[in-house]
Amino acid sequence: MTRTRTAMLAALTLVAGASGTALAAHSASAGAAAAACTVDYQVQNDWGSGFTAAVTVTNNGAATSNWSLGWTYAGSQKVTNSWNAKVTQSGAAVTAANESYNGTLSTGGSASFGFQGTYSGSNAIPATFTLNGVTCNVDGGTDPTDPPTDPTDPPTDPTGPGDRVDNPYDGAQVYVNPEWSANAAAEPGGDRIADEPTGVWLDRIAAIEGANGGMGLRDHLDAALEQKGSGEMVVQLVIYNLPGRDCAALASNGELGPTEIDRYKTEYIDPIAEILGDSKYADLRIVTTVEIDSLPNLITNVSGRPTVTENCDVMKANGNYQKGVGYALNKLGDVGNVYNYVDAGHHGWLGWDSNFGPSADMFKTAATTEGATLDDVHGFIVNTANYSALKEENFKITDSVNGTSVRQSKWVDWNQYTDELSYAQAMRDKLVSIGFDQNLGMLIDTSRNGWGGAARPAGPGATTDVNTYVDGGRYDRRIHLGNWCNQSGAGLGERPQASPAAGIDAYVWMKPPGESDGSSKLIDNPDGKGFDRMCDPTYTGNERNGNNMSGALPDAPISGAWFSAQFQELMKNAYPPLS
Repeated sequence: MTRTRTAMLAALTLVAGASGTALAAHSASAGAAAAACTVDYQVQNDWGSGFTAAVTVTNNGAATSNWSLGWTYAGSQKVTNSWNAKVTQSGAAVTAANESYNGTLSTGGSASFGFQGTYSGSNAIPATFTLNGVTCNVDGGTDPTDPPTDPTDPPTDPTGPGDRVDNPYDGAQVYVNPEWSANAAAEPGGDRIADEPTGVWLDRIAAIEGANGGMGLRDHLDAALEQKGSGEMVVQLVIYNLPGRDCAALASNGELGPTEIDRYKTEYIDPIAEILGDSKYADLRIVTTVEIDSLPNLITNVSGRPTVTENCDVMKANGNYQKGVGYALNKLGDVGNVYNYVDAGHHGWLGWDSNFGPSADMFKTAATTEGATLDDVHGFIVNTANYSALKEENFKITDSVNGTSVRQSKWVDWNQYTDELSYAQAMRDKLVSIGFDQNLGMLIDTSRNGWGGAARPAGPGATTDVNTYVDGGRYDRRIHLGNWCNQSGAGLGERPQASPAAGIDAYVWMKPPGESDGSSKLIDNPDGKGFDRMCDPTYTGNERNGNNMSGALPDAPISGAWFSAQFQELMKNAYPPLS
């Protein structure tokens, strides 16, 4: 089945009956003065009696903590439901107010929302919008002498990306990173997995050209062409350099400060997009996994939560995570052979009701920011660089012991999910329900979630009580689901494979096994990577891991550096076992 990214853009005319994308019209008296706000109103789908629309409002005035956007329809349009804003209507007048999680609009900041509506007759674009009572215009506007676009012309994408297959992994080889392969092969027994494909992490600007003498992006793409032969080839890239990166995990902080969104765009995303757009690489299927662990932090680690961090509050207030993700999706999505997969956390982070739905909404907000549309998202990835078991087969979320639900066990702790496969499939259904492509594909990182070896349970735990039942049967042997750094006892998981389960495009090793999550003590380095106590095996924990021991391995190097002891442990505890 072919899935094509079609630009949902109709005529750019602002006359009655037009539908498509329009900026709020500016008056002749506006001159060259900067507008207080700008509105992009885009009709994404129109079937003659109803439509869906995406709206982005940009605040060019003083920062505000709450916003309300108003407009009036000239026709019979009626809003029937909405997402990422509270939309109400009285007669022809419509008001869209922010949700609790997207009320802050800094100067230059944007917010995006969408809605569905009905109409009869014409579906004219509103001529005027107001933000908190102030009329929005555009600086410059359209020359009234320009000839109108013929509204019968077929919609086109000005960048012209080609058709994409439904699942890029089907029928394709996946690129083996020579640098990782060499490290793996140099380990005793490592030749058993040295030919497995892993992700290439572009975790700083210098990685584009090649950091510390290593391979750059073009080097990897050229090597992929050599590996490709006459068949299809997937190259897996991790886009990972947001400003204020990983606001709740010091071990993986990055080089860009919280406000350096312009550097992220011009020095990081733009050069990557230019290289990927080179026609030399047009026959590669390029999978990008976009910004690990960013957006969920804006739901779970901000004010109002016991896990709040000041850094995450800063990133929520300035909106640069959403802007960065949206910009990356927009630019990379314009390259016809790029498949964007957005990071969607893991079940041990977002599986609770209070996190699951709001995170899905946040993903949609980011995917409709900075010019991005839902068509720029091919899928999502879960469990990236994490350890959550793929399938927990010895207990189910619906089980109970002596009348006590598994959800009440200390391990599950009222989560709705017990493993990554059930979480990934449920998150996919949720995302489709709020407007993402019905053919959305999911990836699951299985690089370190095997949990094999002598400690792997052979069957369910004792039914003495719900805790002995769950703890005795669970494959995931971490002390707590919140533990994430260099976990003791972890093993390689399912080998990379295409279409392994319903809704799953592939199991992947996006995190290269043997590369550290973070140092177990402070190590000076030029890459901006801090020391997080969650990587210290003596640490007794915090709110994010229930104040438990960290479960981390000792003597670990900084994140991304080769960690031989971990690699050996991953092989020893692999499941399925290595032969």
